[in-house]
Amino acid sequence: MSKPDIHADDYALTLNTSRDMLECMRKGRLDSISIVPNMSCFEECMDLFCGEIPKLPFLPLMSVHLDFVEGRSLAGRANTPDLTKPDSDLMGLGWGGLFAASYLPNKRKKIKAQLKCEIKAQLAKVQGAIKKCMEIAAASGVPCGQKGLRVDSHQHAHMIPVVWEAVLEVVREEGYALEYIRNSKEVLGIFLTDVSLYKTYRPVNFVKNRLLALYSHKADRFCKANGMKQMYLWGLVMSGRMDTERIERLYGKMKRKAERDKRTLEVLFHPGITLPEEVTPEIAKEAAEDFYLREDRHVEKKAVLGVEW
Repeated sequence: MSKPDIHADDYALTLNTSRDMLECMRKGRLDSISIVPNMSCFEECMDLFCGEIPKLPFLPLMSVHLDFVEGRSLAGRANTPDLTKPDSDLMGLGWGGLFAASYLPNKRKKIKAQLKCEIKAQLAKVQGAIKKCMEIAAASGVPCGQKGLRVDSHQHAHMIPVVWEAVLEVVREEGYALEYIRNSKEVLGIFLTDVSLYKTYRPVNFVKNRLLALYSHKADRFCKANGMKQMYLWGLVMSGRMDTERIERLYGKMKRKAERDKRTLEVLFHPGITLPEEVTPEIAKEAAEDFYLREDRHVEKKAVLGVEW
């Protein structure tokens, strides 16, 4: 297996998050990034990105980071009344609500229709920005390997059954050439091989790992049927603290497992920190306190800049 795909989520979540990620890009340390479509700072963050492209060693692959749990509805509350908060265009249904809707026949059809409106709007917005980035890179002689649409999502919500169906239907109906969709499939056994690390993991991240594993099979089938390389993700159990020490201790095992199973390995980081003054109603208070404002994000940035793959 070649070098893994070093990926960073949450570009355009906030301006400072984006600045931190751009520092990693300028040093050629990120192979790919995900761009959040529905924060009010989107245009400012993309203007910042476009201005930096001529200085980059290469343009990372860029994914649409679909967001149904934070930010604002781009399709508008009139088209997404059950996804948004009352009397607001702020997203409000959340991960749990989307999960529940997948198994409630009386809600599933209605929620999927609204999701499709939102997905269409989010894809169009980010793809337009990505096209501009690629044009700037081409004019500046900056290498770029991107060809088609790449999709993942905030909090891996695209893996939820009703969301997964809505995403693929929009991709097909809009005629996008899909080259990548994240499979949030992480090998749990690797983390159990080093007893000394057990207490360093957050128990809730094991729950995330197992829940997303239940939905990974459909992603495997889709990728196989559509000629896409199957993948493993690394960044769930250690989510929030992908630090250098534990990465270096586990990387050899992760790499060998991916090689044996003939899969690519995507190593997921969140290297951008949010400043207190950037926390607005668009951002969930709990997420800000637990993740976005924490110094652990600079721990991840340090790993992005320092780990030799």
